[in-house]
Amino acid sequence: MSLQSNYPEATQIDSIIKDAEHIVVVQADNPDADSLASSLALEQIMGEQGKTVTLYCGIDISSYLHYIPGWDRVVKELPAKFDAAILVDCSSFTLLEQLEKTNQLGALRTRPFVIIDHHAVENDVPINNIALVDSGSVATGEVLYLLAQQLDWPIDSTSASLLSSSILADSLGLTVESTSARSIHVLAELVEHGANLAELETRRRAAMSKPRDIISYKGQLLQRIEYYCDNQLALVTIPWDEIQTYSPFYNPAVLVLEELRMAEDVKLAVVLKLYPDGKITGKLRSNFGAKVAGELAEHFEGGGHPSAAGFKTKAWQYDALKQELITKSTALLQKEAQKES
Repeated sequence: MSLQSNYPEATQIDSIIKDAEHIVVVQADNPDADSLASSLALEQIMGEQGKTVTLYCGIDISSYLHYIPGWDRVVKELPAKFDAAILVDCSSFTLLEQLEKTNQLGALRTRPFVIIDHHAVENDVPINNIALVDSGSVATGEVLYLLAQQLDWPIDSTSASLLSSSILADSLGLTVESTSARSIHVLAELVEHGANLAELETRRRAAMSKPRDIISYKGQLLQRIEYYCDNQLALVTIPWDEIQTYSPFYNPAVLVLEELRMAEDVKLAVVLKLYPDGKITGKLRSNFGAKVAGELAEHFEGGGHPSAAGFKTKAWQYDALKQELITKSTALLQKEAQKES
């Protein structure tokens, strides 16, 4: 099959990059393996073109992502001078809270600003931007590879490995429903460019080792699972004191989320995290054909894929949000069941 893309935004993006000497690559405040690996791949690709690249994220990179080489080059301060910025794996302003809190958002308003993403959510970034959003791609890494092919950007073994990490992470090893034949072909071409999938997996597994107290904490979380919607919804809530204690070592939501999905009868898994300023975040995963995670996240002004999504809100009190989440989940799961029958 042909992997040639025809992104109409490509010409403008290419022009911006050619005119820039120093480029900032921005991630959202909830970085995952797709956003981190895509950012690092852009750093490598732009560096091969002689550009200076700064990697920005408003929060520290979680330790579970440290298997991706280069994570320690990500900084929390924008440089004093730069010529253009690229936001990867995000089209939502609600996920850029730290830029506003630290009064750094203004620095981005006066430079060319590009968005490269694969999430089918409304672009609400309050900066004049050129947005390349390909919701047919399983990961931002897939979009970047297709863009690189269209613009004849260099792909060496380093950028190929990073783009592979991106695709494998967001596709859960090419198993989610949004994985297409094109996604698999892209990964195959990245192997031809020098990506070593066995080496990537070995590195990921080594980084996934956990301290004993994290294993004990995981047991506590699993004991706190609440089931709703005839056991189709599994929910765990993580308070601020636990976020403070355990996040430096491992993201508590990631620690338990896949276990929730594996529970018998569960079709939707949700982890809520509570913050002292009233913010509530939610990570959502749906499975077994229940494509409801994205729609549920949108209900709380978030977004993502049908099988993996998230939200961040200050508009709800916890008890009210939890009840609304249960009610909306029940309605969505019932609608999915009616489609299947």
